[in-house]
Amino acid sequence: MSTTEAKLFTIRYGINQAISILHIKHIVVITDSLHTVKKIFDLLLHLYQIHSAIITRELREFFNKYMNNHIKFWNCPSKENW
Repeated sequence: MSTTEAKLFTIRYGINQAISILHIKHIVVITDSLHTVKKIFDLLLHLYQIHSAIITRELREFFNKYMNNHIKFWNCPSKENW
């Protein structure tokens, strides 16, 4: 499994867990890899398309539940000193 695939799987798993919570309306994904997040919304053919398709399907269901639902992606570079 590649690093990109592992990150997409982690994002996919987190979104799946979040939308399974009753009445959830806001999701925040904190990642050190925004370039990986962009692959989710890339409609062109690529190696990770299966993850993208599943994530977008889950997000569509999430947004269809309530009109005010939203998701944010925050970039948190791992090289930052805390």
